[in-house]
Amino acid sequence: MSATPDSTLADSSRTIADLRRKLAECEAERDAALAREAATTEVLGVINSSPGDLAPVFDAMLERAMRLCGAAFGVFAIFEEEHYQVVATNGLPRGLAEFVRQAVRIHPGSMPDRLRHGENTIQVPDITALGSELRTPGLVAMIELGKARTAVWVALRKDGVAQGFIGVYRQDVRPFSDNQIALLQNFAAQTVIAMENARFITETREALEQQIATAEVLQVINSSPGDLATVFDAILEKAHGLCSTALGALLLYDGGKFRSVAQRGLSDPLAELLRQPFEPPPGSPPSRLLGGEPIVQITDMAEWATQHPDGARAQVGAKYGVRTVLFVPLRKDGVLLGHITAGRREVRPFSDKQIALLENFAAQAVIAMENARLFSELRQRTRELEESLEYQTATSNVLQVISRSTFDLQPVLDNVVDTAARLCGADMANLALREGELLRVAAIFGYSSEYRDWLRAQGAYRPEGRSVGSKAAIEGRVIHVHDVAADPNYPTGPINIGKQRTSLGVPLLREGETVGVFILARTRVEPFTERQIELVRTFADQAVIAMENARLLGELRQRTDEVAELNRGLEARVAEQVEELGRVGRLKRFLAPQLAELIVSQGDEKILESHRREIVVVFCDLRGYTAFTETAEPEEVLDFLREYHGALGPLVSQFEGTLDQFSGDGIMVFFNDPVPIPNPAARAVNMAVAMREAAGTLIADWRERGRDLGFGAGIAQGYATLGQIGFSERSGYTAIGTVCNIAARLCAEAKDGQILLSQRVNVALRGSVATKQIGALALKGLTQPVVAYNVPLVDNQAGFRVIEGGAPSA
Repeated sequence: MSATPDSTLADSSRTIADLRRKLAECEAERDAALAREAATTEVLGVINSSPGDLAPVFDAMLERAMRLCGAAFGVFAIFEEEHYQVVATNGLPRGLAEFVRQAVRIHPGSMPDRLRHGENTIQVPDITALGSELRTPGLVAMIELGKARTAVWVALRKDGVAQGFIGVYRQDVRPFSDNQIALLQNFAAQTVIAMENARFITETREALEQQIATAEVLQVINSSPGDLATVFDAILEKAHGLCSTALGALLLYDGGKFRSVAQRGLSDPLAELLRQPFEPPPGSPPSRLLGGEPIVQITDMAEWATQHPDGARAQVGAKYGVRTVLFVPLRKDGVLLGHITAGRREVRPFSDKQIALLENFAAQAVIAMENARLFSELRQRTRELEESLEYQTATSNVLQVISRSTFDLQPVLDNVVDTAARLCGADMANLALREGELLRVAAIFGYSSEYRDWLRAQGAYRPEGRSVGSKAAIEGRVIHVHDVAADPNYPTGPINIGKQRTSLGVPLLREGETVGVFILARTRVEPFTERQIELVRTFADQAVIAMENARLLGELRQRTDEVAELNRGLEARVAEQVEELGRVGRLKRFLAPQLAELIVSQGDEKILESHRREIVVVFCDLRGYTAFTETAEPEEVLDFLREYHGALGPLVSQFEGTLDQFSGDGIMVFFNDPVPIPNPAARAVNMAVAMREAAGTLIADWRERGRDLGFGAGIAQGYATLGQIGFSERSGYTAIGTVCNIAARLCAEAKDGQILLSQRVNVALRGSVATKQIGALALKGLTQPVVAYNVPLVDNQAGFRVIEGGAPSA
């Protein structure tokens, strides 16, 4: 049956429709292919323009994949050990975006796990239909937070190893086509290329940065050979910058303890804790390094601190946010010198490359330490050579002085003392020569005027075996005391007046016999070195040589000139010396030795003639003395007076007073005459206080023997007439005037332990001495009351039993 015209027309219409449909499909396929090619070209352009930055690549690929595949949202994820980290997203709902900010754990059998184990592409038409065993937290989040239904995952694979994946999702059940999946696979391949390029560029950049950092550290080491602090700071700065660490420290190990010497980014409590030397607890990272472990890495310090509650530093570190910590040892020849600590505030273990980099910096730190040690040794050796040269030069100079000063010993002794003190770093020094059984200071260096006066007042002294000089003289050997203040038996003068701490005594020996002693001292505790002691021995030998030379030359000259000299001047000299000795002896009866010697040396005694001057008068005597003399034997009274005068008499000279009289237990001293002195009132009061303290010791001793004694004093200031009295064979120097009567009456009024002052004396003190007004006193022989003040007792004057205001003891 032949076709009718109508059927033929219908067939033609269907054919045309099919052709149009096929044409439309071809055009759509062509457009899709062009779109894919355009997207691929665009992505390659992004890769080319961002060679080291993957974020723009991930964003561009994900945006085009979402657009071309008609997906609701998508992610790029990178595998990190047992987790994956989402590095780029597009279109994620807010809740899901919050979820994927944290690393997501990979569960066995999950889609990421299947990709890691070899599958390249996984498509699930409806993920809500999966069984519960496949519903991992990540998948549940996609369903509940992202409303995902159809999903496809494509692995990012290089050399057969999965690096991560692309995941795209639809919120309806609509599987992706083969072309769309192929597009995603193409994007995955491009991503792997971009990642490899970025890895190569990053590694190249990191290697360059590491080389630059290493070179900079080496430059710091070279420019600071003896300054380890600068090197350690530079190492920490470079290491932490290249390893992306937030905090760290460099600790040294010495004497069984660790101590931080450089820090970066630490909290103040942890920094202070690490600065204190500490012994590492067993099992702690430093202890493990001591045990030989190559490195120690704590993945999470918070967790580790919970397991080790005895680790104080770990507890503080965890408290202040330290999480992952790496400990890299500093070792030389297998010996642990310390370690570098690098820390992060998040749980992110250090890579092998970062560990290797830190090990390289640790090796540089060891090099710097070794360089510093060698440099220090070189500097020490140079200093020793310079000292040796300086010592030799000084010795040669002293020998030259000896050769030039054949008859005059003093320049030699002065030069020896000055040179020895300077080279040995002593603050003061003296050289004393033997005179029979006594020692007399012949040359001094660096002493204060107060200590010079004290030494001058001592004069020639007998070695008693307590000071370094006395011990050296007696024992004939070097005596070295690191801290004289720590010796309770050491004389107080060098400590309290001379301010000495470290002291060295070296004897001057001639044929095994001590002829003098060399003393050096420091005002700080700093022992002398063996080289310095040996140098002082050399100077002591040179001083002996000079003394022997001077002695021999002096004897020769004396033998040559002695006959003529004796004939010409013997009688005159004897007469002068006798007269001078007589004058000095007479003056020393009532003047301080130094004042007597001053008057005689000036050859002018006119100042002792009668004149009028304002003076300060001190009267003191004992309470109960009369009763004591009535009941005691005369010998016992004399013994007491010897002790009493022996204790109080030297104080008159010490405070530069003028002694008017000793009369039994009564003593009268005045100040500011015959030679005016500064602050006479203060000197008088201080002398009286010292007398009260000295008398208190004696009184306490005699009270134990059953003798009830006390001490009192009176001090007044005013004008008096002064001058010599007596006759040629026996004369004295005295003061006459109302001021003497007032001082005597105040003394008589004083109770046990009291020192009564007139108002004029109290005003002159100007608060330099603590006083207490006791009111106006009616004194015998005076018409007007006298306002009196008392100098209170101090706590340590236990010899007085009666407090102020109490009844006298006698």
